[in-house]
Amino acid sequence: MRTSKFPVAAHAMQAEGSKHVISRIIDFITFVGLPIRKKFLLFSIGVLFWFLVIFVMSVATLYDINRRSTNIVDSIIPHDRIAQKTTRKLQSLHVDAVEITDASNLEFVTQRTMVSKSRLKDIDTFLAAFARGGRVHDYSRDTDELIESFEVVPVTEYAEGAKYVQELSGLIETLGLAFDELARVKGELLQGREPEAVALPGVYQKLQKDLAAARTLSNGFSAKSAYLYQVQSQKIKDAVHCTSSAVVVVLVIATSLLALFTIWISRSLANPINSMIKQIHALGEGTADLSQKITVSTKDEIGKLSSEFNGLMESIHGMATFKKVIEEDDTLDDVYHRLGREFRNVVGLEEFIIFEVEKNAKKMKAAYPFLLPHEEIHCHEDILVNSDLCRARKTGHQVSSLSYPGMCRQFRADTGKEHICLPMIVGGSTGGVVQFLFDKNGRATVHTDAIDRKVFAAAQYIQESLSVIEAKKLMNTLRESAIKDSLTGLYNRRFLQDYTETLVAGALRRGKAIGLIMCDLDYFKQVNDTYGHDVGDAILRETAATLTECVRKTDFVLRFGGEEFLVLLVDVEEGEALTIAEKIRTTLAAKKLKVPDGTLTKTISLGVSEFPTDTEGIWQAIKYADVALYEAKHRGRNLTVRFASEMWTEAKF
Repeated sequence: MRTSKFPVAAHAMQAEGSKHVISRIIDFITFVGLPIRKKFLLFSIGVLFWFLVIFVMSVATLYDINRRSTNIVDSIIPHDRIAQKTTRKLQSLHVDAVEITDASNLEFVTQRTMVSKSRLKDIDTFLAAFARGGRVHDYSRDTDELIESFEVVPVTEYAEGAKYVQELSGLIETLGLAFDELARVKGELLQGREPEAVALPGVYQKLQKDLAAARTLSNGFSAKSAYLYQVQSQKIKDAVHCTSSAVVVVLVIATSLLALFTIWISRSLANPINSMIKQIHALGEGTADLSQKITVSTKDEIGKLSSEFNGLMESIHGMATFKKVIEEDDTLDDVYHRLGREFRNVVGLEEFIIFEVEKNAKKMKAAYPFLLPHEEIHCHEDILVNSDLCRARKTGHQVSSLSYPGMCRQFRADTGKEHICLPMIVGGSTGGVVQFLFDKNGRATVHTDAIDRKVFAAAQYIQESLSVIEAKKLMNTLRESAIKDSLTGLYNRRFLQDYTETLVAGALRRGKAIGLIMCDLDYFKQVNDTYGHDVGDAILRETAATLTECVRKTDFVLRFGGEEFLVLLVDVEEGEALTIAEKIRTTLAAKKLKVPDGTLTKTISLGVSEFPTDTEGIWQAIKYADVALYEAKHRGRNLTVRFASEMWTEAKF
């Protein structure tokens, strides 16, 4: 009996076809059969799809949370606050009713009845805000002071709220009549008219019954509001929990799929590259099949290109990290220190000096290493006082004794060193110079190209740091200009506003006092009127210098405004501020101030206070010193007056 081979062959062909179909499906899913550009396009679309899913879920949840939060904040909480305030008003009305009933004075009955009517009117106002919406003003009817003010939305869409308003309004109207009746009956009793004996207790009991009903109604609404708050809060929590769980699930699915596609795509890219690498390796060993051509153009250089690119990226990353770090440094000294460390540890340059040009562009100083002795500076010291003598500073160009010996005449030839100076161009001018030093004796053994590469690398670090240096210099300038008076160089009011809390905290922590001396030049306007404002400005500067001379380095002298100055004496003993103030007065009075026609003397009036001896508030202590100053003016000027409590006549500060 013969067995047909055709079914077996057909089965094999069917299995092969199935494998082919599955292979094509996998190739389609993994983008294997697509060009690289389309692979990444579809990959990007997939990433965007999952981001879009997460975004839509998040937006929907945020919208729901916002809607419910708005309902809580704008409706439930304000309504509950009104209900609670109404309850407190009703409790106060209960107290009013008791006081009216127990009163022995007709005037007190009238006054307490008016207060009660005001409370009822407040409740009417609350209910009107319930019904129409608007701003609620809550007053204390015992003191007539505003306690609180807030917005309320209408309760028209909330059946329980509308019912509450309607029922409570009727009770409030009844309570108003009840209070009138209670006041009338009590008044007749006090006037001796002797109404029926049961009249007063009956009116009082009816009033208390209505008050109890109103409180019950208000407490019930408040409880319902609290329940609504809990329901809405729970729904918000549930929405957050559900969305968080959904986002986690989506992220897990998306991450898994993206990881799978990343592996597939990377393999589809890596396989041909590995084939090229193997071919090149085989070609180097002489075992390659020369008939097999590589048709990828210049892709045989892809390995080297990737290596160079990685090196470039590493360099750029290092520069970016360096710049980010120095941007977060606090001071210029920190920036210079970090720049020097990069020169030494990364670039490999051991000897260098960073010179900084000061603000007046005339002087230079060694910024790094900090406080470098003059004998260790390899240039003539004249460049430190006249920066124009420095060739790199003046020209803004690189100066190198390696390329042209003796190029800079300020560099001392007896040091046994070669130098390359790089200017730091900050804000359009040379803000500093970096000087690199090399041993002259070892010059022959040092390859010039290696030095050039190192200096070039150092120049890149310098270039990256210039914007940061410029920004920090500008911030220092702005900070100084903001807290210092341009005429006298003293601190101004801005300094007082910014640093008062720090000074006070330090004094309190140390258990010490701060002495405050308010100073004002006597008859200063006459100087401006007689000699002009230039002479007036000169006298202000001389006064500022005198004040600074009379206090310690740790104290602060401020120009408070015009011809008025404020001295802050840190950590003084009681009474010491008065002694220093008198020293200031006598010192200034003894000075001869130059004017166009000769000299003149100026006197000064001073007011003294101490913190926290006189008051626990530093600004109040400053005001006390000012009050004492005006007392000195009132007594005839050229006096020092210590603040006393009887000088302050105001009820409150």
